[in-house]
Amino acid sequence: MSPKTVAVIVLVALLAVAGGGVVALVVGNDDDSDDSGQERAPEPTPTTSEPVDPSVTEPPSPELAEFYSQELEWSQCEDDDSKECSTLTVPIDYRDPAAGTIDLALLRAPAEEPDARVGSLVVNPGGPGAPGTQTAKDADAYFGSPLRESFDIVGFDPRGTGSSDPIDCLSDDEVDAFVAGDPAPDDPGEEQEYAQGLEDFFAGCVENSDDLIGHVSTNEAARDMDVLRSALREETLDYFGFSYGTTLGSTYAELFPEKVGRFVLDGATDPNLTFRDDALSQAGGFQVALEAYIQDCVDQGDCILGDSVQEGLDRISGLLDDIDDQPLPTATDRDLAIGNAFYGLVLPLYGQENWPYLTQALQQAFDGDGTTLLRFSDIYGSRNDDGTYADNSLEAILAINCLDDPSSIPPAKVPKNLPDFQKVSPTFGDAFAWGLLNCRGLQVEPAYEPLEIRAEGAAPIVVIGTTRDPATPYEEAVALAEQLESGVLVSRDGDGHTGYNKGNDCVDVAVEDYLIEGTVPDDGLEC
Repeated sequence: MSPKTVAVIVLVALLAVAGGGVVALVVGNDDDSDDSGQERAPEPTPTTSEPVDPSVTEPPSPELAEFYSQELEWSQCEDDDSKECSTLTVPIDYRDPAAGTIDLALLRAPAEEPDARVGSLVVNPGGPGAPGTQTAKDADAYFGSPLRESFDIVGFDPRGTGSSDPIDCLSDDEVDAFVAGDPAPDDPGEEQEYAQGLEDFFAGCVENSDDLIGHVSTNEAARDMDVLRSALREETLDYFGFSYGTTLGSTYAELFPEKVGRFVLDGATDPNLTFRDDALSQAGGFQVALEAYIQDCVDQGDCILGDSVQEGLDRISGLLDDIDDQPLPTATDRDLAIGNAFYGLVLPLYGQENWPYLTQALQQAFDGDGTTLLRFSDIYGSRNDDGTYADNSLEAILAINCLDDPSSIPPAKVPKNLPDFQKVSPTFGDAFAWGLLNCRGLQVEPAYEPLEIRAEGAAPIVVIGTTRDPATPYEEAVALAEQLESGVLVSRDGDGHTGYNKGNDCVDVAVEDYLIEGTVPDDGLEC
């Protein structure tokens, strides 16, 4: 299973504490406190019943009229009275709207300066599978104050994820085993176990989920976004998508180009890559990020990984080989298996701010303790300390990706692909090559064929690429901006996943001026 492309704007701020453990740093915002230090809860924004232009709620086809005409009822969220929650009803199958419906979970962070409010900004954090309601709930971590002041930040859990009829494929214990499994099998027994694990996964999806399991594609989620636009009573959709959220955004732009408002696609994916080329791209991206991390360690002196990038790569590869042979003990009742070590290494590469904690985790592992790498793996998979999972993102990513592109190869064809993957990524290449099996065992048929993304006639769409982005390599942003008829490329020279709110004022100003004022940045802007 290859890493998910989830936006890690502030995935977690990792602080080392005594004993080698890890805690999450909670970032507060004192601007919303009253004199007593208590957070003020804004009054819920009333649902509008004022007349609207009929074109705003006009459905693309008559049978969708009841969905496009619905009004949202907002109320304070149960666990956060500073935010507002609602649900949006959409059809399970847009080809047969009468066949059944689901309710999508919504969460809105109201504009902090109501007098300066521009409108609603719909957001998606990536994945696929990450719940968008959490992004809106944590708006102060994802978005600068100019955007929070000017927009209602609206997050939704895409169909089949979060609280929107989440698909279920495995029990919690089975997810544990799935993640811990060897991502790069190296003997016939492991190869058979890998392939069988995928067969069991997709069989579990069908057995444990309802009819929605065949309708969680990006195409269908993008159609949900247009129903949401209508329910928000917005003539056009203003949207900020991170990582996979750019795939969702570009798909929307292709389906509804005339409804595109101000769009920002950050950490962009190339939707026209084949599944093999996409895997190669991501393998190369993580290799570039790993080498940048090691170089930084070497440059600081007295690096635990050695005196050169190659020495560091060799030492990390040796550690992974050792863990593959013998899992490391941890401070928990679970050992650090090779799959956990793989994800534990991958997660800190999403953000340069996490590099010091990766160094601590590796030093701990060299000393025979896998506790922190296991903790990183658990954070990656949204695993709680009690063994439950906070969301179904690890299951949703495969189900959504495979409906978008069900391509797969048999295990016997993996070896001939290994040299190409090892060339772009000596460290991660084998795992990504075996990921070419990931849709093996898919038991449902996609409802829609892949789209060619052009978005002809759409308003300007700002595409952001970061030069050493591990999960969505910079070249993919360049490609998407070229494919979109109205694409505008903004480049950030830096490390980590995505470009906005990463400490680069050039990027932040360009994005905020565009979304708030409508000032389109120069195509090719370099930051």
